[in-house]
Amino acid sequence: MKGPWVAIQRNPTSGTGRRRGVLLELIRELRRRGIRPRLFASRERMQATLTDPAARETLVCVLAAGGDGTIGDVVNRFPGVPLATLPLGTENLLAKYLGIQPSGVQVAELIANGSRRTLDLGQLNGRRFTLMASCGFDAAVLQRAHATRRGNIHKWDYLPPIWHAFRKYEHPPVRVFVNDEPQPRIARLLLAFNLPRYAYGIPFAPQATAEDGELDLCLFERGSTFQMVRYLGHVLAGRHQLLPDVTCLRASRVRIEADVAVPWQMDGDPAGFTPVTLEVLPAALAVFAP
Repeated sequence: MKGPWVAIQRNPTSGTGRRRGVLLELIRELRRRGIRPRLFASRERMQATLTDPAARETLVCVLAAGGDGTIGDVVNRFPGVPLATLPLGTENLLAKYLGIQPSGVQVAELIANGSRRTLDLGQLNGRRFTLMASCGFDAAVLQRAHATRRGNIHKWDYLPPIWHAFRKYEHPPVRVFVNDEPQPRIARLLLAFNLPRYAYGIPFAPQATAEDGELDLCLFERGSTFQMVRYLGHVLAGRHQLLPDVTCLRASRVRIEADVAVPWQMDGDPAGFTPVTLEVLPAALAVFAP
């Protein structure tokens, strides 16, 4: 391919309706700056194109036009390729953290100017994530929401799964081996953060940063509907790290086991069940950002 170009992976749902105008604005602004945009709705077709060495030679970046799920797919399928994102999905917490607006003008300018940051990535059983991963109650809610979804998922789609988890989830314990410590820590809910972002802005790990080579862990030891509500109240008040039954620490590698299959999620998508190994990949992602 002649000249610099950008491969755009579009979420078929996110890139329609009123959001289509933002996507068209991006395409227009890239062309105005001498960068050729190529839009892909088919992931298979994009994968085939990027296996061509000549195409990769002039590729500026892969741009995820959608939400955090689209970003996660791009980060895993094209490791080592610079990332840009145009936030069009239900939620794009990475874009919020980086200060990227749903603006074709802003994103095209970032790409043309070469404005980039280098971030760590998390890795769960070999699959990469940008934001966070967790096991326990919230992962059970998310897995049920995705299993019962019809089309694009919305925030209110989580209400029935939350109610179901309150009534049915049994909060099994997990054994957490931090940095290969011989003795495990016990938790009923575990959250691991690469960035200080969680749905609805809940501040589980406000100190987390993706530039320190570590994950920020929050381990909640007790398990019941009452304890989940109690923990949430303390989290919202910014007091959970002071509780004697909550442990917050940093780690570069974590192994989690359980006697039963405990669900996991990462970046808002289901991620299987225990056992799990979590790792940090230092400075693994170059992303266009202010």
